[in-house]
Amino acid sequence: MTVRLFASTRARNRVLVHLVVGGLLFLGLTTVLHEQLSFVTDAAAARAYVRGFGAWAPLALVLLQTLQVVLAPVPGQVLAAVAGYLFGPWWGTLYNMIGIGLGSALAFWLSRRFGRAYVERMVYADVLERFDAFVERRGLLALFVLFLIPGLPDDALCFVGGLTPIPLRKLVLVAVVGRAPAFFVVNVFGSLLADGNLRGAGVLFVVVTALSLAGYLYRERLVDLLDRER
Repeated sequence: MTVRLFASTRARNRVLVHLVVGGLLFLGLTTVLHEQLSFVTDAAAARAYVRGFGAWAPLALVLLQTLQVVLAPVPGQVLAAVAGYLFGPWWGTLYNMIGIGLGSALAFWLSRRFGRAYVERMVYADVLERFDAFVERRGLLALFVLFLIPGLPDDALCFVGGLTPIPLRKLVLVAVVGRAPAFFVVNVFGSLLADGNLRGAGVLFVVVTALSLAGYLYRERLVDLLDRER
């Protein structure tokens, strides 16, 4: 059986045009912003610049991480890598997890305050359908395992968890502890980039990507396996 990548020739051509235009824009921006990019890729200069903002720099990171849990404009792991690059693995992880804790608490509260109708507007229907009943049946431990596995929609799980009767403080604790290992690894990746250890960063990137891809591709089997555990 032949697998078609595009629905039509027109769709294929549209994708090709987008790729070409995107490539040209990237090259143009790289040329125009050469000096700025040079500054960003100089980890020592970037960290010194950030330190100049004092407490405002980590506060900005915490705020962005908090908002991304609720609004999800960018994956939290992107901010984690930036935090590792600018603040190092330990401080970067700390700032990230404070933001994750605040964002998770807000998502849980919003879900509980406005109910299922609100969650249905915030979460993809297939995600809600797949995880809602499972989390309600299996409770806090199952939610912790889901947070622990990379590649699963952890921000969406915060809204799903808010529909359960589990106390808010327990939900926040599970969300922070369960997501901390993956965020620490991504912070280490950012720190390795800052230190110029491209080989180590590359290996870590491959490992994290492979685990996340496996978690995403086998999410159904993982949930079924957890659902069978007694």
